[in-house]
Amino acid sequence: MEKKTPLYESHVQSNGKMVPFAGYLLPVQYETGVIAEHMAVRTAAGLFDVSHMGEVLIKGKDALSNIQKLLTNDCSKMYDGQVKYSPMCNETGGVIDDLLVYRISSEEYLLVINAANRYKDVKWMEQHVNGELELRDISDDVAQIALQGPKSEEILRKVTDEENIPSKYYSFVKSGLVAGVLCLISKTGYTGEDGFELYCNPEEVQTLWNALLEAGKEEGIIPCGLGARDTLRLEAGMPLYGHEMDDTVSPLEIGLGFAVKMEKEDFIGKEGILSRGEVKKTRVGIKMIGRGIAREKCPIYAEDQLIGETTSGTHCPFLGYPVAMAIVDSKYSSVGTKVAVEVRGKKIEAEIINLPFYKRR
Repeated sequence: MEKKTPLYESHVQSNGKMVPFAGYLLPVQYETGVIAEHMAVRTAAGLFDVSHMGEVLIKGKDALSNIQKLLTNDCSKMYDGQVKYSPMCNETGGVIDDLLVYRISSEEYLLVINAANRYKDVKWMEQHVNGELELRDISDDVAQIALQGPKSEEILRKVTDEENIPSKYYSFVKSGLVAGVLCLISKTGYTGEDGFELYCNPEEVQTLWNALLEAGKEEGIIPCGLGARDTLRLEAGMPLYGHEMDDTVSPLEIGLGFAVKMEKEDFIGKEGILSRGEVKKTRVGIKMIGRGIAREKCPIYAEDQLIGETTSGTHCPFLGYPVAMAIVDSKYSSVGTKVAVEVRGKKIEAEIINLPFYKRR
């Protein structure tokens, strides 16, 4: 039985097309459609309900040492109000999840995890932490909305004071009033665009949602669904758990080496990553040249050799052409390499291009 987010009725009233996703009923799109929603985020602003995401609070004297053990990134030099991205690996070096770490204080951290992995992640953490700390799954006590797009700061300014707006990317303000609602305000997002993610009490999220839509009317804000969230993250070359990575894939194979600090003292998965030896596969961007759109799991060939498969693919509304992300044999990963992608039994001409496909100006 799928759960409903606190904004469920609002989505239904706005004619959101509701679908099951990660255990929740969420809008895949509104009447505006995926392309209009995608373009709104690239040119103005869009508002997403991401209350399905999981949140875990880790606090206590041994909070940091446990986070250092659980995650591949180095969180030892984080400052209060900083956000960091990190994979969390199993013993064999496969990715259990990729997540965001918020440092509230030296003894308190908030981890934001993927909705589909919530229970698996929490169980894993509980089995692998020790010492003086409290680990709490607070997902049901937190609602989250994402305000994304070049005009998002302009809109936020109308409903909050300047000191509540984090200035640096991947930083946050722990508590500020936004339209009278107490929020954690974070300069983060999953669209490749400028924007914010706001965390608040589920009882007050409707007030916040309405206020932001009202404040952004002149700027052209519209509510957006899962469809646009996926096309935006793909256009921005952002990996998605269950597509570009899973518990068999090393973070080094998918271009996440920047968030894996091998020089750090031991962390779970370090030995597993090392024992895999030289990285033989790489995540790449692919531009379709022939007619056709590659989705996930399409075989890829170079010189008639099978070299890998696509992990995500779509037609990019802003760029105006179809692209895909793929994991391929590193020998064939150079930009400009001509490849063929097999879509429904037909090989379509394509080439390897740089990631991300889209980068905000």
